[in-house]
Amino acid sequence: MSTSSSNSSAGAEEQAPRKPGTSNEESSHLLEAAENGAKYGSRQAVKIVKANENGSTTPHDQENLLGNMVHASTENKSKKLPQYVAALAAAGGAFAAGTVLGWTSPAQPQIVDGGEGYDFPVSGTQFSWVGSSINLGAACVCIPIGFLISLIGRKLTMLMLVLPFLVGWAMLIWAPSVGFLYASRFILGLAGGAFCVTAPMYTGEIAQKDIRGTLGSFFQLMITMGILFVYAVGAGVSVFWLSVICGIIPIVFGVIFFFMPESPTYLVAKGRSESAIKSIQWLRGKEYDYAPEIEELRETDREIRENKVNLFAALNRPVTRKALAISLGLMFFQQLCGINAVIFYSSKIFLDANIGIGSEWATIMIGFMQVVATFVSTLVVDKLLRRILLLASGSVMALSTTAIGVYFFLQDQDQSTVDDLGWLPVASLCIFILMFSIGYGPVPWLMMGELFATYIKGFAGSISVVN
Repeated sequence: MSTSSSNSSAGAEEQAPRKPGTSNEESSHLLEAAENGAKYGSRQAVKIVKANENGSTTPHDQENLLGNMVHASTENKSKKLPQYVAALAAAGGAFAAGTVLGWTSPAQPQIVDGGEGYDFPVSGTQFSWVGSSINLGAACVCIPIGFLISLIGRKLTMLMLVLPFLVGWAMLIWAPSVGFLYASRFILGLAGGAFCVTAPMYTGEIAQKDIRGTLGSFFQLMITMGILFVYAVGAGVSVFWLSVICGIIPIVFGVIFFFMPESPTYLVAKGRSESAIKSIQWLRGKEYDYAPEIEELRETDREIRENKVNLFAALNRPVTRKALAISLGLMFFQQLCGINAVIFYSSKIFLDANIGIGSEWATIMIGFMQVVATFVSTLVVDKLLRRILLLASGSVMALSTTAIGVYFFLQDQDQSTVDDLGWLPVASLCIFILMFSIGYGPVPWLMMGELFATYIKGFAGSISVVN
């Protein structure tokens, strides 16, 4: 008796008729090939894997797999370096957005306390509105940018966002009044908020499944690098030159990203198959057989067109509602955790904490830790479950903010009670930044690009970012 007949399922297989020349070993190799192909998102591989699990795989299916499933073929070599390059180039916009977020921290002491940078005075209350104006801009742009992405494409949209970045920084540099500061930060918020929708979507569409998590984490990584850059530069230059340097960054991004390909998903949706093939070959390499991937994109597009529904009907589908609820929840708690307050006013937090070192150096330390932690997250996000990262991040951040709150409460009650606790806000903020950068920083952006179907991704992603 053979080992394969020692259980009922194997025995059933032996009784089933086989096509001559087809062996169990061959079937095993074909199934393994299909499973490997599934990591590239191939429909054919997934269907054959499921059919095998249900016991309905046929020799004809297996022969078609050998002929057509190049995703699973050892001859179909896919390069990953170009995908990393394109994802980093797209994340250059996130670097520019990070400079917008971090600008208030080194600028506030010079503008409010020192009266430098402008010919008019700026009070602490007015500067708080300067800092908050970018949130208003980001909220206003999120819905319109979803339609623009679908209309003109991901690449052109991001290139066009260079213009509001330049206008915003120019208005900030040469502002004649506080009102211009408000307006400039609002415009910069428009550009930064638009990038928060467009860049994660672009990255999710150009990346293979097995590296999508890592590439998706680049967005948050570059935001933190932009914040660190502003902290470091702001410690040694005036507000004027800090703003000038920040204004140059979008230009550098535009020059680099101009040479990147458009998303193949968008190109297929617009009927530009030849351009989509060139895009895939740029991203995967000339030796990569694009046929299965381009056919899958066409099939998906055909299904969307055949089952086309209006926007509100699409949003009302159970699967869309669930994805939207998850995405809205993640983005809501990302903003509610207090990360923007920490970034905007880290200098003032350390100054009020009386830690004994310059606040500018403390913020640089925080920025550096944030970059390191976010980089670590890019290495583990594809190896650990998203849920584990979010739960660990949220729990530790809650404890850290509680400790900071207790410190400043005690300081308000009696300064002498916290004279020996100067380390507490520093340690708590460091831990807060570390855990945010590992979980609630990158994961919501990453999942926003994964949760929604292509036909609803632009609009639904925009709704999520409005949070």
